[in-house]
Amino acid sequence: MTGFELPIALFLLVNLLVALFAAARGPTAADRMLVALLFGTTGVGILVLLAHGGGGGPFVDVALVIALLAAITGIAFARRAWHRREHPDA
Repeated sequence: MTGFELPIALFLLVNLLVALFAAARGPTAADRMLVALLFGTTGVGILVLLAHGGGGGPFVDVALVIALLAAITGIAFARRAWHRREHPDA
């Protein structure tokens, strides 16, 4: 542990707060989805930093679950958007 984990995690948390405002203003569903993916990846980064800083294994387990859910959510959104373009009346 180098002592930089907590300040970096706090910086990422501030980044998430800024992204929250961007999600509220997002003009399209795709913009809001990108912000949701940012939440997933940044959340994973925060949890891994906290685990490395002394939190232990449970933070890594939660980070892996969040990463998996973010990936599945992104794929589901892309498939749904692609399906709507092929069938505009759907």
